[in-house]
Amino acid sequence: MVLGERMNKKTIGFNIALFSILSIGMIMIYSASSIWAEFKTGNPYYYLLRQFLFFGIGLVGYIIASQIHYSFWCKKANAIFILCFVLLILVLIPGIGIVRGGARSWIGIGDFSIQPAEFMKIGLIIFTAKFLSKNEGILKKNVNFYLYMVFVGIIFGLILLQPDFGSGVILVLAIVLLLFVGEFQIKNIFIGLLFSIAAITLMILSAPYRLDRITSFLDPWKDPLGSGFQIIQSLYAISPSSLFGYGLFHSKQKFFYLPEPQNDFIFAIICEELGICGGLLIVFLFAYLIHCGFKLAKYAKDAFASYLVFGFTALLMVQVFINIAVVIGLIPVTGVTLPFVSYGGSSLVISMFMMGIIHNVLRTAPKDIRFEYNKKASNHTRPHLID
Repeated sequence: MVLGERMNKKTIGFNIALFSILSIGMIMIYSASSIWAEFKTGNPYYYLLRQFLFFGIGLVGYIIASQIHYSFWCKKANAIFILCFVLLILVLIPGIGIVRGGARSWIGIGDFSIQPAEFMKIGLIIFTAKFLSKNEGILKKNVNFYLYMVFVGIIFGLILLQPDFGSGVILVLAIVLLLFVGEFQIKNIFIGLLFSIAAITLMILSAPYRLDRITSFLDPWKDPLGSGFQIIQSLYAISPSSLFGYGLFHSKQKFFYLPEPQNDFIFAIICEELGICGGLLIVFLFAYLIHCGFKLAKYAKDAFASYLVFGFTALLMVQVFINIAVVIGLIPVTGVTLPFVSYGGSSLVISMFMMGIIHNVLRTAPKDIRFEYNKKASNHTRPHLID
């Protein structure tokens, strides 16, 4: 059975997994936010209704992206990146950038706002995918690799100025993984990682609130009402979870214990209400999406498509891992949301648009390539991981 014949099943499975996550996200946003929303606005459906609006915009983006041939993004990669870069500059300007929670990370548009860092995630991956596909072997030269890492470092620095440490780390890790599967020298990756670790360590030590997050991660009970409060409440939500939890809508931590539970820590509410089974279901659905992405990256039609899908999938994987790792206390709090599940407009719209592009690559994959890997099936240049 050729890939084209099996692609319909793969598309169906991809969409079922994606929209299952979205559906669970909608239900859990209402469950997690209703108490806080009623207290804050008098309307328990406030966050749910807004998320439905974001979902509608995201769905339109998903449909449009799935119908546009992915080669369009290669042609427009430079323009897309420049636009995203301009947005990153604009958000830092007082009067344009909106400050929330101590970070100037949003640009207001009427009653809504956009988060430029979310747009840069997709913009930089598209740009890097084009760069790698059009310049085969260019990163084998040390100077070119270091120059590109400096380029990525500038983007990281602009995001840190907001400051949005979580988004910056996710973007850098996704790009490093993308470079890892390209034409590279392994020593350069390790050198790049060492510089990245050194830079991140310096950033942590230079900002007291980041250092507080590290110390609260190591010992949250040292400051249980301050920097350790959020992770303690998250662990309280997860620790008593049985196989099936307390039951949907029966969370205790959402009653003003876990701050704004519809955001970064929504996975804790999922585990509290739906138990181990609910948490594992979410993990399985994400794992299936990630599997589809990496599988598709192997058999995409050309190098750009392979790099593009791999980059988007790596971005999703890194963000899911970091969010869940924070919630269960494996790493310090980063402010990273759970894709498709946490409340938030820019994240949801961009993530669905990204999935739409992957869906288009899935639909347009070559029909002469079988799922069983066959080196003779195609002679185009692919990422290093695939050979």
